Amino acid sequence: MEKTDRIFVAGHRGLAGGAILGELQRAGYSNLLTRTSTELNLRDRGATRTFFEEERPRVVALAAAKVGGIQANNDHPVEFLLWNLQIQNNVIEAAADFGVEKLLFLGSSCIYPKFAPQPIPEDALLTGALEPTNEAYAIAKIAGIKLCQAYARQLGKRFISAMPTNLYGPGDNFDLASSHVLPALLRKVHEAKQRGEREVVVWGTGTPRREFLHVDDLACACRFLLEQHDDPALINVGCGEDVTIRELAETICEVVGFGGSLVFDATKPDGTPRKLMDSSRLRRLGWQPAISLRDGLRSTYEWFLRQPATIRET
Repeated sequence: MEKTDRIFVAGHRGLAGGAILGELQRAGYSNLLTRTSTELNLRDRGATRTFFEEERPRVVALAAAKVGGIQANNDHPVEFLLWNLQIQNNVIEAAADFGVEKLLFLGSSCIYPKFAPQPIPEDALLTGALEPTNEAYAIAKIAGIKLCQAYARQLGKRFISAMPTNLYGPGDNFDLASSHVLPALLRKVHEAKQRGEREVVVWGTGTPRREFLHVDDLACACRFLLEQHDDPALINVGCGEDVTIRELAETICEVVGFGGSLVFDATKPDGTPRKLMDSSRLRRLGWQPAISLRDGLRSTYEWFLRQPATIRET
């Protein structure tokens, strides 16, 4: 890519999209295009095509998506399937029709089977049943991968797909009704400390293992892939290490300074037993993460504390 290329970062107000935008800015890219959801509804095919026809971006980072944690996915499968299909289809089709030369589609580690081999290699896709609690979101993301690959195979488009593991960092969603496990735990522990409570209730048994990647590491990987990678085969982006939910909660307690106890509610769903990505393919290309979980949690909590209550609690 050239530093003056018109680059559209779709979803720049989200966790991943915001980090990608910041990474591109720091790297000296000077012609970045953004639109809020009120300025451009990517679920509207006509509006999306008009934007691409008028703005003619050369590169697209597609990070726009309907996202959420276990409860949100479980309660709203229609939105997670339909809205994401609409966003993906509209953006990818318009990119192909209006001259985009490079597109990066962001998927999710939940595309892999619930009982995939660990660490999960890219070729585990579609080899088994999905985790039921986020099946709708996963199916939408799988469709996005396959659409990018179809455009690459049939029309020679340089459309690539990256599968990040569980992300966290500044700009995350801390709404307890829709957030993922890490920001939800961070907020719950913070509020328990503020109220002087003696315990924090954690969903599930605490035994599932999860891998967490700081969003700035993802953004660095995305720039690396946009600049140096053209293979349409999906590629994993992870840190290569996982922890139990109990270990995550304990580390959060240490970072926040909460001295109470953790209580695990086994009546709540655990989700997939383990989800560790095999990111060796990306590492062989020359990229590796730089931010440890503890350091990343510390910077995320510092960011959280700087936000007005209306932002950090909703």
